[in-house]
Amino acid sequence: MIKKIASEYLYSPGTFGPIRGVWSPDSKWICYTLNTAAYTQKVYVYSLEENKTYAITDGLSDVSDPVFDKSGKYVYFFASTDAGPIKHWFAMSNVDMRMTRAIYLATLRKDIPSPLAKESDEEEGIEKKEESEKKESEKEKDKPEEPFSIEFDDLNFRIISIPIQAGNFFSLQTGDEGHVYYLEASPTARGPGAKGTNLHKYDLNERKDKVIMSEVNRYQLSNDKKKILYISGNSWGIATLSDNIESGEGKLKTDDIEVLIDTRSEWNQIFHEAWRINRDYFYATNMHGADWEAMREKYSVFLPHLACRSDLNRVIRWMCSELAVGHHRVGGGDTFQEPKRVPGGLLGADYSIEDGRYRFKKVFGGLNWNPELRSPLKEPGVDVKEGEYLLAVNGKELFSDMNLYSLFENTSGKIIEIMVGPNPDSEGARTISVVPIANESALRNRDWVESNIKKVDEATGGRVAYVYVPNTTTLGLTYFKRYFFPQVHKDAIIVDERFNGGGSVADYYIDILRRPFVCNWNMRYGADLKTPSASIQGPKVMIIDETAGSGGDLLPWMFRKFKLGKLVGKRTWGGLVGTLGFPVLMDGGSITAPNLAIWTEDGWVVENVGVPPDIEVEQWPADVIAGRDPQLEKSIEVVMEELKKNPPQKMKRPPYPIRVKNK
Repeated sequence: MIKKIASEYLYSPGTFGPIRGVWSPDSKWICYTLNTAAYTQKVYVYSLEENKTYAITDGLSDVSDPVFDKSGKYVYFFASTDAGPIKHWFAMSNVDMRMTRAIYLATLRKDIPSPLAKESDEEEGIEKKEESEKKESEKEKDKPEEPFSIEFDDLNFRIISIPIQAGNFFSLQTGDEGHVYYLEASPTARGPGAKGTNLHKYDLNERKDKVIMSEVNRYQLSNDKKKILYISGNSWGIATLSDNIESGEGKLKTDDIEVLIDTRSEWNQIFHEAWRINRDYFYATNMHGADWEAMREKYSVFLPHLACRSDLNRVIRWMCSELAVGHHRVGGGDTFQEPKRVPGGLLGADYSIEDGRYRFKKVFGGLNWNPELRSPLKEPGVDVKEGEYLLAVNGKELFSDMNLYSLFENTSGKIIEIMVGPNPDSEGARTISVVPIANESALRNRDWVESNIKKVDEATGGRVAYVYVPNTTTLGLTYFKRYFFPQVHKDAIIVDERFNGGGSVADYYIDILRRPFVCNWNMRYGADLKTPSASIQGPKVMIIDETAGSGGDLLPWMFRKFKLGKLVGKRTWGGLVGTLGFPVLMDGGSITAPNLAIWTEDGWVVENVGVPPDIEVEQWPADVIAGRDPQLEKSIEVVMEELKKNPPQKMKRPPYPIRVKNK
């Protein structure tokens, strides 16, 4: 007989399947969690005999991983009181927030005392203690085993905290009576699997917590609680459950596993699986008007003619294109093994060819305290200047008819010697040690951003801030915090979201840009303080282009919705049906079925349309090659016009009040 236990299921990150439950010791109850309408998980138990569900927790804390103690006396679970921003996951404002969990237990009947009740400080004599323990043991033996039951009256008063400091906990499981196991990840990890995750055991009887195994990504205890299956890095193992499990104990030889496959049969299955995933996950039940059954028939005729896995991806791509939606991707598979690559080395510079030599045209400065922004030629003791010549690499002389980069093969991260000098004939040259980098994109992007800040600063007399946001997730948050807050003293702002790669809902940017003036504060010394101090109330302009999409579509759409200012540039990409995760194809390939679509009181918006600018400006190649940026130039013109029409109010502090009248 099949019974429905939970009638409603609300999505939460990391949860893509049916509700998972655990059985009580007598197999007559199921304990599970379910999200409330506020995306806060509650613990419930369902009675098979009564066909009824009861709540264990009140929904004011986020609760997860409920498990029964072997004795049937307790149910354990994680609970978090700071999970709110993380559970409301679809927003940038929670990117750098963290949640912690603590471990709790609930006694399931009123007659069960707290296993953590304070013990007497008075010591019994050894003989007396042994005698009382013996009597207690005999009493327990003679005592008939009580049937499992739960008393719900005042259950909320019988929830107690296990004395372990809250942390980043996952995967709660129970072993023998009073033994609780869990994973602890680093504070910044958002889920198990991160490096440095340790397996703990808490002994309720001894009231002690201990790390019993390190570097455990996932684990599962056997049903008899004598063995543990674990994953550590890329290794699997089965070990005897104990208080000290050595790393690598019981490692399985997974490298020896071989499977004979029939690729053509797999391709046939993968094609139909990709079709089914879109049938079941695509957000629009009408499949955007496409006859999805007919599309399977239309494109399956190509299957007998496939020659390689990439042909299959091409056919699936054709089929999915019939849905006419963005974020629709297919890729990977058994032939997409990444080959071993030998990295080159880069010095973070542009070159010109002069006098038969390579000459440093521009040397990009970085932030050498930041590993991602290290500039090889600007490190202490190196100091290569623009205009100098690169004459030799590792003792091999370099001329302009040679491929510059051929001498830097396999040098990334390694110490090499280069000869540089002011003259092409090596006169006055010097040999220096440098460590090339594998990628210059971060250096070049920083140079572009800070050059734009300088351009805006000079063109506006220091009155306008410039902030670039490369995406609407972690890197974008880093950029915004780095460049917005040091410029909040300015009168106006230009936000540049060109090339924006998207990510999440950019509420963080919008909330800060919308901050209204509240008041000023005066202190005896120093300048007055504004609330909110990190705010710009003056004119705002946003630069957009056709390469910005997804979250990069939503950002300018919100900018316009809240009437923050004008949009300058080109219409954005137009992709606002996002993806939340889908089953993996059998050979490791992937397929999306866009399943998160935006709509408002105006209907379905942005998808396949994009966000048009208020002022359209083209980036003509001739202008860009000449070093100009027409879109930025127009934005400066617009913001200065706005400042002229609506100059910011310069408030004057009122006279100090007189509270006491002299007699």
